[in-house]
Amino acid sequence: MNRQKIVAGNWKMNTTLAQANELVTKIVSHACGFNQVKAIIFPPFPFITEVKKMIGDEKTISVGAQNCHTHSSGAYTGEVSAGMLHSVGCQYVLIGHSERRNYFKEKNSDLVLKIKEVLANKLQPILCVGETFEERKAENHFKVIIEQLTSVLSQFSITEFSQFIIAYEPVWAIGTGETASNEQAQEIHAFIRSIITDIYDSAIANNISILYGGSCNAQNAKELFQCPDIDGGLIGGASLKADDFCQIIGSF
Repeated sequence: MNRQKIVAGNWKMNTTLAQANELVTKIVSHACGFNQVKAIIFPPFPFITEVKKMIGDEKTISVGAQNCHTHSSGAYTGEVSAGMLHSVGCQYVLIGHSERRNYFKEKNSDLVLKIKEVLANKLQPILCVGETFEERKAENHFKVIIEQLTSVLSQFSITEFSQFIIAYEPVWAIGTGETASNEQAQEIHAFIRSIITDIYDSAIANNISILYGGSCNAQNAKELFQCPDIDGGLIGGASLKADDFCQIIGSF
C-alpha cells in the first residue's frame, strides 16, 4: 500500500492576479521540501494559465480547477468545460464541493455528468462528500456519506474509479474554525474506505487517496495526517497563506 500523499489548496473566490502571483512564488520557493507529497493549487478560473506558467517544471505542484460544466460545449454562458481546463494545463477538478451542492444546488446526477467529462478529458476528479451540522447532530452522517458515494460511484467502472481522489469535508467544519476530532475524522475516512471496498474491492479501496477538508490548518494538520486512513488535506483558508500551506505540506 503506497497511497499518494496530497495537500490541495482551494482558493475559492479569492485573490487578485497580483496576489496569486505572490502566493505561488512563495509556494514554489518551498517546493524542494515537499518530498513525496503532491501539492495541488486550485485558483479561480482567470488565473489558471498564469499559475501554471509560474509553477513551470516543478513536478511536486499541479494545478486544478474548482469546477467544470456537465457538457463539453454549447450555449452555456459563463460556464467552463473540462476540455477547456485540460487545454490550459489543468490536471485535477474539484467535483461536488459542499458550496457547489449548497449554493448552486448541484445534485449527485450532475456530479456524475461532470466526472464523465473530467475523465474523458484525461483529468482527475476530486469528489467531495460530507454531512451538514444538522445531519451530524441527527446522527445521519453515515447514511449521508453512503448515499453521496454510492449514487456516484455506481456509475463508474473500477478502472474509471482508479483515477478518483475522495475528499471528506464535514460541512459544519468548513470555514468555521471547528474541526472534526482526529477520532471523528479517522472514523469517517475508514468508513469511506469500507464503502469503496463494498462497491469495488479492498485493493482499490486501499490505494485511493482520501483527503480531509474541514478547517485543516498548520496547527492541526500533523495530528490529522497521522491517522491511518487520512492521506492529506483539502485546504481552504490556510491555502491563501503560503507559509501555512507549506507547513501543512510538511506535516507528514
